[in-house]
Parts: sequence; C-alpha cells; structure tokens
Amino acid sequence: MRWDDLFADLSGQLEAGLGAEQAELVADLTRAERAGITLADRFRGHRGPVRLALANGESLAGAVTDTGPDWILLTQPPREHLVPLAAVVAVSGLSDRVASVEASALGRLGMRTALRALARDRHRVRVATIATEVVGLVAAVGADHLDVAPVAADTLRPTAERVTVPLRTIVCISRG
Repeated sequence: MRWDDLFADLSGQLEAGLGAEQAELVADLTRAERAGITLADRFRGHRGPVRLALANGESLAGAVTDTGPDWILLTQPPREHLVPLAAVVAVSGLSDRVASVEASALGRLGMRTALRALARDRHRVRVATIATEVVGLVAAVGADHLDVAPVAADTLRPTAERVTVPLRTIVCISRG
C-alpha cells in the first residue's frame, strides 16, 4: 500500500512538471509566432474602423480597404487615403486578427505600383509630407520620388510647375 501511495505521488509530481513544461513551451511558441507578425499582416486581418496618428501630426479615421507590404488604403467617404506604413506613428482600434499576404489581391504590390496607377489615371490628389503638402496630379513616379503637377485653384488644371517629393517623406496621399 505504501508503494502505491509513493508511486501515485511521484506520478502526480511528474504530470505537474510536464504540464508546467508544456505550458511554458506553448507560451514560448506563441511569443515566437507573434514576433513574426508585421503591421501589414495586422491591417490585412482587420475589419472595421481604425484611427491613425501620422508622422506629420495629422490623424485619420476610416476603414482599412486594402493593404500592401508597405502601405494601407484607408477609406473615409468620400475620400480615400493611401498611407505608407512608415508614416504611421500609432493605431487605435486595430484588432488582433492577422491575415497573410495571400489574403489580399494587392498584398504583394508596393507603394510605387499604387502611385503609378494614380499617375496613369490622372486623379487629382493631395500629397501630405512630413513638412508640407501639394495638391495636383501625379506626373511621374521614380525609384525613390514622385513628381506632382500642382493644379491651378481657379481652373483645376495642372500648371507647368513640377514638385518633386521624396517617397520617404510622404505621410498620406488622399483623393476624392
């Protein structure tokens, strides 16, 4: 009888030790998996509104419509805002849901691809940077910059002037 009690006690201690070890292993794996999640993955999995604090001090609220590897498209009817992820300082309202790149048709397209589409379609945009803003048409997109043709306030036609904006300074491009 004493041997049964001893073995039962040892078995209980072993199970408790393995349970704690297994729980620690699961916690470690969870932390390791979480460490590989990008902000773009979080935006891609999010449903509903968010509020963004941007590098120039502006704040935007709206629904995340799409996400690329380095940008998000935020819809705030009637406007749409293309925001480089590098310009996002803080996000309020972002869920814990995650989606991979494969979940989005545009998920693999970078910021320059979106900017080239704006140039092709000749949409009037507001380009906000960390220090200034310009309203006009995206005239050309380079490797690390874009050219904006400002529009005349009275005619809304592009002027002959070109403003070159380094991509790293862009905080938000709005249209609509």
